[in-house]
Amino acid sequence: MKLQLREMILIGIFAALMVVGAMIKIPTPFGVHITFQLFFSVYAGLLLGAKAGFLSQLIYILLGLVGLPVFTLGGGIHYIFNPTFGYIIGFAVASLVIGLLVDRKTQINFIYLLGISSVGFLAIYLIGNVYLYFIKDLYLNKPASLIGIFKSMTPFMIKDFILLTIAAYTSTIIIPILRKSGTLKRS
Repeated sequence: MKLQLREMILIGIFAALMVVGAMIKIPTPFGVHITFQLFFSVYAGLLLGAKAGFLSQLIYILLGLVGLPVFTLGGGIHYIFNPTFGYIIGFAVASLVIGLLVDRKTQINFIYLLGISSVGFLAIYLIGNVYLYFIKDLYLNKPASLIGIFKSMTPFMIKDFILLTIAAYTSTIIIPILRKSGTLKRS
């Protein structure tokens, strides 16, 4: 896989934006912080496409797993046992899926971008909620209900859906500009 310099720069920028999104955190009594990681992972897929968007998320994950405190609650290989690590996996999957769907489209519009962003959103919450369930129920030995987890995540899902709507709307303006300037050349 050959990357051009501009792709490498954009991948680095979006990996850094994920760190910023994790550091901007608002604690809640539910044990899950409100962050802006989903927003930036959706943006990575929309603006960078499948390959570069996924690589930006993969680099973010690898930085955290090698010990840099880039995740909401720190970093290190042990973070895979954190109940929220599934959402981090979901960010990479969502960026890839969104990127694949946006790469195939020459003409974009808000409804299309909102639809594919919603697919990524569902991937993040499906992976994250199921991972949360298994870590709580099997690893932490704290009985949990998958339905209960989905219900408890509803306030976060609403907040994140609003953010992905903003990302989809602003992308309808940004993508044509970047494509016209040659900044977004898909391979």
